[in-house]
Amino acid sequence: MTTDNTQTDGAQPAPTDDAQSPQSDDTRPAPTDGERTITTDWVEDIAVGGAVLGGGGGGSLSKGIEFGELAVEYGRPTIVSVADLDPTDVVLTVSGVGAPAATESHVDPADYVRAVELLVDRLAADGTTVGALMTNEMGGFATVNGLLQSAVTGLPLVDAACNGRAHPTGPMGSIGLSQDAESVQAAVGGVPGTASRLETVVEAELGTAASLVRHAAEDAGGLVAVARNPVSASYAEANAALDTYDQAEAVGRAVRFADDGRDAAERVADVLGGEVSLVGPVESFALETTGGFDVGEVEIEGSELTFWNEYMTLDLDGERLATFPDLITTLDAETGMPVSTAELAEGRSVAVVVAPAVNLSLGAGMADPALFDPVEQAVGKAVKSHVFN
Repeated sequence: MTTDNTQTDGAQPAPTDDAQSPQSDDTRPAPTDGERTITTDWVEDIAVGGAVLGGGGGGSLSKGIEFGELAVEYGRPTIVSVADLDPTDVVLTVSGVGAPAATESHVDPADYVRAVELLVDRLAADGTTVGALMTNEMGGFATVNGLLQSAVTGLPLVDAACNGRAHPTGPMGSIGLSQDAESVQAAVGGVPGTASRLETVVEAELGTAASLVRHAAEDAGGLVAVARNPVSASYAEANAALDTYDQAEAVGRAVRFADDGRDAAERVADVLGGEVSLVGPVESFALETTGGFDVGEVEIEGSELTFWNEYMTLDLDGERLATFPDLITTLDAETGMPVSTAELAEGRSVAVVVAPAVNLSLGAGMADPALFDPVEQAVGKAVKSHVFN
């Protein structure tokens, strides 16, 4: 595992947590890509909406808002349609890999930039030039992931994601790449100056590479910043979830303009074409962090929810009400703000909103039945028979 801290040629130095953030200049024009104005209000809306679409996972909302605001303050993140790229342009996926409830994780904003730099350098050694970035999924952090990397490196972020909701495994976010396809992935994380600190570039078959990065996250304290899976723009356009920021923004605005928690849940359900399945206190909650994942179950108003980072199943009296990749998501019953699986606790009152998968923008990874086998093993519930029937 490497520990080279040099900067990529031509890139600005990445901001760090202990460095002062650049001062905001209110007189300058708002960052824009010609169609989308990137402001701090927009960042908050897509982060909140992304947290809802995370379905219990997708990273920390508060850290996501901070990360996105830092990107706007630092430079000019740009977002482009993948259709506007040259079909041969190379697109990298950016992601965070780990367990949301891990208490010893440490990833600085600069680590997300560093992961991109490592992979850009590795590909450059083979004569490959990177043309754009793409976030892995929707989530409180995941939805804004890529903005800072764009601001620092100058690479545009495409208006797409590997998946328009959050998902637990790397292969699910690999937009249909086969498990034996060759993959190159860079991972950075851990407290600097300690044994947990690591920077690594992994080259292996996709399934093996994803497993190695997941183990690296465990070694780093529970989380790593990742850049991975270079693909052509034409492949991304055919296999990724497109125009994902619009849905995240619409959901985020629904929460922002709601009067209370119940109103927020109803508004979110309306935007997503779903329903508020139940509202009530968490009666029981069990979570275990194992293998780099949070796995557990929740009981609310007699209903049972299982999760593997994200909610996987919702059952009532033995009847299946929703199954991943249907969206099962929780909002605080008082404030309407999204609540991740890592934030649940007995006695906390939440609203459970469900939306069918057909109403979400999903990537090609959601169409592969083999990728759902680990879900069934993790939560001990039938999943494939409910999804692929």
